[in-house]
Amino acid sequence: MSTGPALVRRLGTTDAVVIGLGSMVGAGVFAAFSPAAQAAGAGLLIGLALAAVVAYCNATASAQLAAQYPTSGGTYVYGRERLGPWWGFLAGWGFVVGKTASCAAMALTFAAYAAPAGWQRPVAVAAVLALTAVNYRGVTRTAGLTRVVVAVVLVALAVAVTASLLGSGATTDGLSGWTLSEGGVRGILQSAGLLFFAFAGFARIATMGEEVRDPARTIPRAIPLALGIAVAVYAVVAVAVLVGLGPDGVAATAAPLAAAVDAGGWAWAEPVVRIGAAAASLGALLALVAGIGRTGLAMARQGDLPRFLAAVHPRFSVPHRAELALAAVVCVLVLTVDLRGAIGFSSFGVLLYYSVANAAAFTQDRAHRRFPRPLQVLGVVGCLVLVASLPVEAVAGGVVVFAVGIAYRITRLRLTAG
Repeated sequence: MSTGPALVRRLGTTDAVVIGLGSMVGAGVFAAFSPAAQAAGAGLLIGLALAAVVAYCNATASAQLAAQYPTSGGTYVYGRERLGPWWGFLAGWGFVVGKTASCAAMALTFAAYAAPAGWQRPVAVAAVLALTAVNYRGVTRTAGLTRVVVAVVLVALAVAVTASLLGSGATTDGLSGWTLSEGGVRGILQSAGLLFFAFAGFARIATMGEEVRDPARTIPRAIPLALGIAVAVYAVVAVAVLVGLGPDGVAATAAPLAAAVDAGGWAWAEPVVRIGAAAASLGALLALVAGIGRTGLAMARQGDLPRFLAAVHPRFSVPHRAELALAAVVCVLVLTVDLRGAIGFSSFGVLLYYSVANAAAFTQDRAHRRFPRPLQVLGVVGCLVLVASLPVEAVAGGVVVFAVGIAYRITRLRLTAG
């Protein structure tokens, strides 16, 4: 369906799984439990389970669609092919806008752990530029560096979990009352929406479909496998921080893993956790730049973004103009914008993106169907319920940004028709 230079298929199943893990087991595991605990207390465990179910539905839809349409662009392409150009545009717009905000949040999270006071924003800009350069040199470098980042993060998480469970302050009282919370049902749903932000990276594999070897076999295997590993890691970490700090303690700190290590009397291990958090942020940012650049490439090929961005580098086979434009926007954001609400805003865009993915997968015929159709129904309903549960500011901001995108496309179509 696309024209122009093609990307090169270099990634195998292991590379795809690692890139997906690098996107999911990122900064969210070090930060997302705090706002989730504020919303639901110990009920965040229910929220985590709900987020995992919705993520699984979305993963099966993405895997099924990516096997049929092994090209860059993810749900932007699937929506266009199965539902029509407008649905594809809305999915692509939600992905690009929401994940651009995520890029800025990841860069600022990295700087918060790695930079001294007063230097966070310049260090965040430096991180964006450095990882854009890595992506610019080719996707094989992206996969290789992500392997290192994932290994560092898993070591840090292992230390944090051990310290939380075996530390002097550990108690199972922190797990009590997990069926009810002060926030009620809405609080649990809101915690699920916030925790979904940390899971959403599995689709990075699908957006890189044009660079995966044997995509019909590799993508359906890699996406559920990466998601399953991430769910297991998040569940263990959630239980550990609740045991180490209790729900109130988790809600009271922006760095619950570091606080749990310190509360357990393992203060010497806190630097290890901070290094892991910084590496996690870099891993998420690395994969985000790659994924957004490729969705931008697909949208530019169709004219839904400026066609200038549709170029593929003749030597490195990457969408270099789209990635450079993304880096410029993210640098402006990290220098000028307070992104404390970025998780909610990003979740709004990404959940709507997956609503389109599930709707598109629902229309596939028997020959291309790999998972039961009711999973797509559950996926659409789950995404919309979690969207409605997000903080009001995030929903209002998301509606405004989507209105801007719709106005842009209407204007372009009218100019083209004229």
